[in-house]
This record gives sequence, structure tokens and C-alpha cells, in this order.
Amino acid sequence: MASHFADRLCKAVKTKNTSLIVGLDPVYSRLPAAIRDHRQMNDEFDAAAAVDAIFDFCTQTMRIVAPMVPAVKINIAFFEKYLWEGLEMYYSLITEADDLGLEIIGDVKRGDIGHTAEVYASAHLENPELAGLEDTLAPDAITVNGYVGTDGIEPFADMAAKQGKGLFVLVRTSNPSAAAIQDFADGDGQRMYEKLAEIIAEVGQKEGRIGENGYSSVGMVVGGTAPAVTTALRKKYDKTWFLVPGYGSQGASAADCVRFCKPDGTGALINASRSIVYAYEKPQYKEQFSDDWKRCIEQAVIDAKVDLANAMQTLI
Repeated sequence: MASHFADRLCKAVKTKNTSLIVGLDPVYSRLPAAIRDHRQMNDEFDAAAAVDAIFDFCTQTMRIVAPMVPAVKINIAFFEKYLWEGLEMYYSLITEADDLGLEIIGDVKRGDIGHTAEVYASAHLENPELAGLEDTLAPDAITVNGYVGTDGIEPFADMAAKQGKGLFVLVRTSNPSAAAIQDFADGDGQRMYEKLAEIIAEVGQKEGRIGENGYSSVGMVVGGTAPAVTTALRKKYDKTWFLVPGYGSQGASAADCVRFCKPDGTGALINASRSIVYAYEKPQYKEQFSDDWKRCIEQAVIDAKVDLANAMQTLI
């Protein structure tokens, strides 16, 4: 039987001594010059060249960060842009990440009902058994949009439990306009995101979904950019892992994000994407390492881990 996703997260976070994870949102025009100038990868408008460049960048980035972080989050949109070649790259990166011992979150944000949700769950969580695809891996967890209700969450939760995997359901996102809808309150004053969190917690407590460490395989996506309205969620849902976007480029501070961690450091995965993977664009790293883009990324991870660790001291 497959191990429990939430238990693996606990182990990975404690082993790497951080809640920081790195998101891969690769854009060709922002890749290091050393990659874009390569004679076989120097044409942004040639699909094969662009895919090779992005794959090279992502694999090298994962090798840099793997010793330091428990997980990576791969945003499928940046690969779907390249159609079937992009999807092949996405699944190849999952295999690469698995070989590096990382937990892998596929940021796919799927959401539908009935048979469609079941097929989405199979496509994005089930390791395929089809002839010719035996060596293909699906991610360890995915993101899901729960707007349609439990009909759109349960099929994913069932497949995750069957596969020893997990999911993170969007609750309160980190974008500026989120409040207009997600903070909308009913006549009793309950906000939409609070109701959604309540439903997700109920789904996550069903049989087979709680691991030995007390956490559910069904988590929540809650951005770090709205501390005033979401801080209470950590205390209320103590069996839930939170996936926390917003740290770094989106403006959330370390203190804004670590409030979702428990004192032992578990309970939250704090994602940094652009602030890490494009660290070589930042003056402070360019001054230190010049054109050595790999050292820039490595130092950015180290600095982020220290920043989060210092913020964690306020919880202990």
C-alpha cells in the first residue's frame, strides 16, 4: 500500500528543516542568457528549441534546490503553452523531481463534477498502467478548484487516498481581487472562503484520509497576502496542510506566511516561485555571483530559508 502523502510531507519538511518549497513557472524570455544563447535553444518561436531550453533550466534548477527544500510545485500552464510537447516536458519533469527525492505538487487547478472530475483525477493523480506509459508518473499532489462543491472535490480525494497522494483545494488566493468574491459574507457574516474551508475540512477527515501524524491528505491553498482574514484557519483546522502562495514576488512577508505553520515547522508549505527561480535578475545576487545563475538561485533559497526560520522564532 502506498505511503500517506501527509506523512511524507511531515518527514520531508523535518528532514530539510524548512517549510519553503520552490515553484516552477518558467518563461523562455526570462531564462538565463547561458541557456537562451545556446545554438540549439536560441529561438523562442521554435517549439523544440523553447521546450529544450525550458526543460534544461527546470532540471538544473531542481538539482540545485533538491538538497534544500522538501517539494517543488510545477505549474502546468507554463507547459501547456507548448501543447503536446509541453505536456511531455511536464511529465518528464515529474520523473526528474521524483528521482531527486522531492515531493511534487502539480499546480493544475482542475475543478468539475461527476465523471469529468473522476477522469481529471485519474489523469492528474493516478500513475498510469496503460501499455507504453508504465514509466510515467503523476504528481504526488495537485491543486483543485472547489467552487462546484463536494461533487468536485470528492473524486480527487478518493483518487488521492487510493494512490497515497494528496490535493490542495483553493480557499483564499493571494491575488489582489480575491477579496471581492472570496471574502463575500452571507447573512450570518460567514465569508465564502470560510464556508469552503469548512467543507474541505469535512472531506479531509473521512476514513483513510488522515495519516499517522494527524494530518489529512486533503489540504487548502491559502495565500500569505491576507493575514488579517485568514490567520484563524490554522488554529481551527489543525489536521490540515496549507499550501501558501504569495511569499516573495507577490509581496507576502515571511511572518505573513509562517503563521500557517505549527511550532514544529509542519502544517504549511510556503511557495516561492519567481523570487527564487529568477534570482539571477536581482542586483544583490548579480553583484555577488555575476553571470553564475545557478549560484544566484542557490543563495536565494538559502536566504529564503533563513528568512522563514527567523520568522518561525515568533511562533516558538
